[in-house]
Amino acid sequence: MTASDRQAVNETGATTADEGYARGLSPRTIQMIAIGGAIGTGLFYGAGGAIEQAGPALILAYLAAGLAIFVIMRALGELLTYRPVTGSFAEYANEFLGRFAGFATGWTYWAVWVSTCMAEITVAGKYVRYWFDIPQWVTALVVLGIMFGLNLVSVKLFGEGEFWFSIIKVTAIIAMIGIGIGVLVFGFGHAADPTVTNLWNDGGVFPNGFNQALLALQIVVFAYVGVELVGVTAGEARDPKKTLRKAINTLPFRIGLFYVGALVVIMSVSSWRTFHAGRSPFVEVFEQIGIPGAAAIINFVLLTAALSSCNSGIYSTGRMLRSLAQRDEAPAGLGALSPRSVPATGIAVSAAVMVIGVGVNYFSPEKAFGYVTSVSTMGIIFVWGVILVCHLIYRMRVKAGLLPASDYRLPGAPVTSVLALAFLALVVVLLFFTESGRTALVVGVVWGILVCAAYPLLSGRGARRESL
Repeated sequence: MTASDRQAVNETGATTADEGYARGLSPRTIQMIAIGGAIGTGLFYGAGGAIEQAGPALILAYLAAGLAIFVIMRALGELLTYRPVTGSFAEYANEFLGRFAGFATGWTYWAVWVSTCMAEITVAGKYVRYWFDIPQWVTALVVLGIMFGLNLVSVKLFGEGEFWFSIIKVTAIIAMIGIGIGVLVFGFGHAADPTVTNLWNDGGVFPNGFNQALLALQIVVFAYVGVELVGVTAGEARDPKKTLRKAINTLPFRIGLFYVGALVVIMSVSSWRTFHAGRSPFVEVFEQIGIPGAAAIINFVLLTAALSSCNSGIYSTGRMLRSLAQRDEAPAGLGALSPRSVPATGIAVSAAVMVIGVGVNYFSPEKAFGYVTSVSTMGIIFVWGVILVCHLIYRMRVKAGLLPASDYRLPGAPVTSVLALAFLALVVVLLFFTESGRTALVVGVVWGILVCAAYPLLSGRGARRESL
């Protein structure tokens, strides 16, 4: 990118890669997308197994991971105010680390959301079975079809859908926290021995040992997948520099309330020993409190959370494929926009690949969630790591006077960026010690080989064009 290009970017808030998109995402929509990205299946469903594994220490794991996530998002925010583009992660990797890094980052982020959507439709199938005896794969296919159709219509409809999905999730968590506090303070309901001392008296904060708390970080990291989604909305947000900054600034509050606050209340109302893998702790808490119909209502909320995440996944994969195609790193047809200004071809291709998740649910419904979340975890660690490395290089170029400085700087950088990278490296090491983690590592290696093999094939057009 030339200096004049950068000047155009800084003045307009977008690059030519975003031409054709309709800026149909209002500030309130961006805020709710940011909130919705922080509340998903990893918390609502995966927390059951994580509590069983780590006990109350899971709260500390979420706090530690939350700090790292905040650093990553502030680093991304600094890059976004420097140059807000829809293919943000891949665009920055391309600029600061080279063409191959941009290629690998874009395709890896696409794979992260494809696999995450597979996890969401898997869990949607489990939630529907709360009421109806319908095979998981049938629900998974229906959900995928509905979300696919929603994303084809317009970005505004996607944004409105995500807005209301997020409203439901936020309202439910706040209500659960409020009711839980009521149980703790006034003692109503049928929960056995609700007390804050459950956090340390029932086997201690680390009832299964410090090692188990560390190993739970894999599940915790998956729960945070989606917080970076606001970066993908840059090309379709109104006044992106202002709205994205505001969305990122509220992240500590969201982590504190929706993750830490919810887990503190859940494990205070009932002993951590009552929660198990395969069951949502949110549903179990309301069942234990004994509020009529509350468990069914929460189960509906969890279903909307899965729909929300799948909705976001289809949105982000379509945009990432278009960004790749515009840099000649994906088939040219994926860069086309429909008359409604949405990347319909990219969305269709992504949804078609997500059908694999339907197959996994058909052949292995009990293990489907574990398989696909392990894939997402490895991919998102790579993407988050790329964001941090790009930020470090950006800061060095600013210091050298080569690039303009952002007015939205990551506090404590570069030390905070390095510490966040060290945290991600720790999570990768911990993957070796669990079966699902080793699966993620194997998948990561296979994916790396595929990316290396595909690079000369898919990026050849761009390389030839640059040589002319």
